[in-house]
Amino acid sequence: MFANINPSIDVRLLRTTYLLLTERNVSRVAVLLGHSQPTVSACLKKAREIFADPLLVRAGQRLVLTERGEEIKTLIGSVLLGLSDALNGQDHFDPRLSSQNIRIAVLNCFGVFLVPEIAKRIRHNAPNVTLDFFPPGDNPDLLEELGAGRVDVVIGNWPAPQQSLKSTALFQCDIACITHSDHPLAAGDAISLDAYLAASHISPTASSSAGFSPIDGRLAQLGLKRNIAMSVPEYAMIPPIVGGTDLIFTTARAYAEHMVANTPDQHLQVIDAPSEFDRMHLYLLWHERNHTSIAHKWLRRIIRDVAKEFEFSLHEPTLSPVRPSLNQLPI
Repeated sequence: MFANINPSIDVRLLRTTYLLLTERNVSRVAVLLGHSQPTVSACLKKAREIFADPLLVRAGQRLVLTERGEEIKTLIGSVLLGLSDALNGQDHFDPRLSSQNIRIAVLNCFGVFLVPEIAKRIRHNAPNVTLDFFPPGDNPDLLEELGAGRVDVVIGNWPAPQQSLKSTALFQCDIACITHSDHPLAAGDAISLDAYLAASHISPTASSSAGFSPIDGRLAQLGLKRNIAMSVPEYAMIPPIVGGTDLIFTTARAYAEHMVANTPDQHLQVIDAPSEFDRMHLYLLWHERNHTSIAHKWLRRIIRDVAKEFEFSLHEPTLSPVRPSLNQLPI
């Protein structure tokens, strides 16, 4: 099976080649490894012979990867990561060597706060991974996707986490409603449950998928159902629709205040949701297959840390999306 593997390939050559393809600078790799530049250049020459490709080519004043070089970088990254896990009994993970694809399902209403910071930290610590953020929506195969490894984690705010999945609570926050400032219910500070059920609502979740909604799921627990007069695929559509209709939008208070503050032209108003809703809970969910993975633990730790900081910010007078400043971005 392994008879065709070139005997000249060893771990040191793979690591040096990987760093060269990542850093694209012979001098910097020499400093990182504590080697001389001629030694590193000799490794590059050897790698070019083994893989029958230049790997790095000159483009003006800098080096760029060839198409084959991109493929080799991804391949070597996976090999080194696998060796590291095997040799260390999976008690060590170097995110810098990881080139995996990370897929995170995250609710849009919290994505505006969490995704920028999660993305910044992952890119800073693991610059070679690819990140896919997408809304879980009403995907009925989400459990299967997690089990098959096609989704890594879900950040969800269902009334209760799926019992068949591993989960941890990230934080909880109040629920609020948004109406046009001229709406009859906007005159009060809060909406009663009876008035809420009698009103017409807009939701990012279709009524056929109520189990995925923290609002409709909670009402279902109470044996009740609201009138969803309209569902939309994007949260960005909601402010102008609520601003021009009698519809009510229910969401996390943090997001409600953010939406109203960022769409002043729509004349929206935040009012308290019925007290029967209690609070909205946000969970991190993952499959048993990834529970002991050191790389997956690293990912979950980053998400928990970001969520903890966001929960702390909920107590600040003004809440805005967490955005990295220019001087915080990795060079």
